[in-house]
Amino acid sequence: MTTLYGIPNCDTIRKAKHWLQDNQVEFQFHDFRKDGLDECQLESWVDELSWELLLNKRGLTWRKLPDDQKTGIDRDGAIALLLQEPAMIKRPVLDLGTRRVVGFEPAVYEEIFK
Repeated sequence: MTTLYGIPNCDTIRKAKHWLQDNQVEFQFHDFRKDGLDECQLESWVDELSWELLLNKRGLTWRKLPDDQKTGIDRDGAIALLLQEPAMIKRPVLDLGTRRVVGFEPAVYEEIFK
């Protein structure tokens, strides 16, 4: 089963959900805030994708952080931060079972589900 991870009020999540529905792709939606985020799962994503890709530095939550929290961030610091503030995970994370895809681009989804 394909799982779409994110937060429901995110515009990119809405676009990804609509694309999946319009293309009759069955999926589950996992709300980071409501359903939580497992540390082991996040660590496996970081190992597969990198914390640099998963950490959304363009979002408001990141920009509101004090500079001392942003400076010198590393893998362990990013994981702790993402567990504390899952809204800082770049969205969506599409879990295909065998691999994960971060972000939404219609052409990429088209290639995955053709």
